[in-house]
Amino acid sequence: MTIGSELRDTARRLLSEGTVELVIGWRRGSRPTAAVPAFVTDPEEAGSLVFDGTCGTNPAVYFTRDRRQYSGRKVGVAVKGCDARAVLQLVMENQVVRDDVVLIGVACPGVLDRRRVALAACGREILELEDRGAEVMLRGAGFETVVRREDVLSDSCRGCPHPDPGSVDLLLGTPRREAASGEERERRVREFEALPPAGRWEATLREYGKCIRCYACRNVCPACYCETCFVDQNDPRWIGGTCEPTDTLIFHLIRNLHVAGRCVECGACARACPTGVDLLLLHRKVAVEVLERFREEAGMDAGARPIMASFREDERQEFIMG
Repeated sequence: MTIGSELRDTARRLLSEGTVELVIGWRRGSRPTAAVPAFVTDPEEAGSLVFDGTCGTNPAVYFTRDRRQYSGRKVGVAVKGCDARAVLQLVMENQVVRDDVVLIGVACPGVLDRRRVALAACGREILELEDRGAEVMLRGAGFETVVRREDVLSDSCRGCPHPDPGSVDLLLGTPRREAASGEERERRVREFEALPPAGRWEATLREYGKCIRCYACRNVCPACYCETCFVDQNDPRWIGGTCEPTDTLIFHLIRNLHVAGRCVECGACARACPTGVDLLLLHRKVAVEVLERFREEAGMDAGARPIMASFREDERQEFIMG
C-alpha cells in the first residue's frame, strides 16, 4: 500500500468516526508537477487526497491564515517532517491548540523542485509525472523520460536534518530514521560566509535583485502571521514599495530576522518565488547561527519557550561583552 492510499484510508476513517471535522492534505492540481492544498470534510471526498514529491505546500500555514475557521474545530492535517515542526512551533507560540489537531505524519522522501523538473524535460510540456521513489518519470506529447530523484530534489530537502515527522498522532509509511549529517545543509552557508565582504554584498544584490515584491514568500510561510505586515503599514511608513535594492533588501532582511529561531526550513518560500530568488540561503544561515548559539532548532519541542523569548546564563554574549 502506498502512502497516498494510507492517507486516503486514514482521512476517510477519521472523518467517518467523527474524530475530526476536517482533514487538510493535498490533491492533484492543474499541473502534474505541483499538488495543491485539499480541505476535506466529507469521508467520500477523501479519495481525492494524494501524497508524493509534488506535495510541497506546508499545510501549517492555514492555521494562521484564518484563525476563526479552525478555532475550536478538531482538524486532522497531513504533515511531512518540516510541516510537523511548523505546527509544533505554532503550538509553542500559542497560535494552535495541540489538542485540537490530529497530526497525520507522512514519511517524506523529499519534495521535488518544479524548476529542476522542467529543466529535466528540456522545455517540453509535462503532462504526467509519476513519483517512483528513487526515480521520477516524466511524460508528455511524444516523449517519456526518467530522471533520478536526487537530480530534481528541492534544496530544502538536501541535507534535511529531520526528514521524519516527529510528535505526530499517526505515522504513515516507513520512516527514513536517518538524519543528514548537516554538512550539505551548512555547505552553502559556509561558502557564502567565506566570501570577502564585497563578494557577499555583490552576491546578495545579485540574488535579491530578482525580487518583484509579490510577497509570495511571506504568504506561504507559517511563521509569517502578523495581522499587519510592516511592509503594509503606512503610518508610520517603514520602507518604500519599490523594487529598488534598498527597499527589497530591507524587506527580506527584516523578515529573515522576524522568523529567526522559528523557520523550519521547509523551503515553501523558495518554491513559491516566481523569479527563483534563493531565499533558503539566508534562512539557513540564521538557523545555523541559532543552533550554534542556543543549541536549539525550531519546532522540536512544543512545550518549550520560543528561542528568542528565552534566556540562559550560559549564552554566548561576545557581541555585548566585546
